[in-house]
Amino acid sequence: MLTRRHALAGGLSTASLVAASAMAEARLNDRMTGDLSPVHDPCIIRQGGTYHLFCTSQANQKPGLIHWRTSPDLVTWTLIGAVMPTLPDWAQGEVPGVRGAWAPDISLINGRYHLYYALSTFGKNRSAIALQTTPTLDRSDPAFGWRDEGVVLASKPSDDFNAIDPNIVATPDGRVWMSFGSFWSGLKLVEIDPSTGKPSPGAAPAAIAARPRPSAIEAPCIVERDGWFYLFASFDFCCRGADSTYYTVVGRSKAVAGPYVDRDGKPMMKGGGFIVLHADLDPTKRFKGPGHVAVLREGGRDHIVYHAYDARKGGVPTLRIQPLGWTDDGWPIAL
Repeated sequence: MLTRRHALAGGLSTASLVAASAMAEARLNDRMTGDLSPVHDPCIIRQGGTYHLFCTSQANQKPGLIHWRTSPDLVTWTLIGAVMPTLPDWAQGEVPGVRGAWAPDISLINGRYHLYYALSTFGKNRSAIALQTTPTLDRSDPAFGWRDEGVVLASKPSDDFNAIDPNIVATPDGRVWMSFGSFWSGLKLVEIDPSTGKPSPGAAPAAIAARPRPSAIEAPCIVERDGWFYLFASFDFCCRGADSTYYTVVGRSKAVAGPYVDRDGKPMMKGGGFIVLHADLDPTKRFKGPGHVAVLREGGRDHIVYHAYDARKGGVPTLRIQPLGWTDDGWPIAL
């Protein structure tokens, strides 16, 4: 059984992370309202005064594929539509049987918003990461419009990796990298050409994290802070409603390509990970399987954005957002 004391072991200091970030912004999760579910595998970005959140959706879920929500304040959320009405024509040929667009990731590269997403079928690694781009997220702007950029990276049954769960990070030297992966041999990293949004010529996926069989690791998210790269990952099993055992861990490295280690020095290539989110840390015991995180960093204020399964509402995947504090020795704490 995990406890909040366990998660905070090692000391918050700095005036207890400024009184636990003003009581976690008066418990942001308790104040959130609007279209909070179903939300699975969220990603987030802000343009101007609006936060934009995208998430996984299936072919039978209205209003389309990759649901799109907005908020002016991280509190009130409105479902405004979807990125695609249907899958691209080429999708079935690339991944036979695909019926959804999974695990999107949103970033701004060379003045265009890049929305990466995954095409797959459950439990198989014939998968593809694809891309849509637009110059703006403001739908009232005449320049707005999603453009299908096709396949970015694919995996096939003979590969030892699964090309899903993309996440983009830019390094201070201006290079762009994509982490990705789910089960199989773990999480990978590949360099991206900013001019195309696709792997740089000659770039090959390199391993950055793995776990022993059944290899239950996925959903990487890398952020840079104070000269460290932090790799968040989801362990164990999602997609089982209130029976989901998903939880979130982190390791860090001085280099984007690793090696990543946890707070105890255990390599993430050997299953290491410092716990950031876990159902046992929810004092209400209501939200299960917290994972597939995105980290929103702006103005010196950080938030961790994720989904969890609401045990009081039949296990529906639900949007959750918490302030992210940092210990004096540089480890993230979900407040």
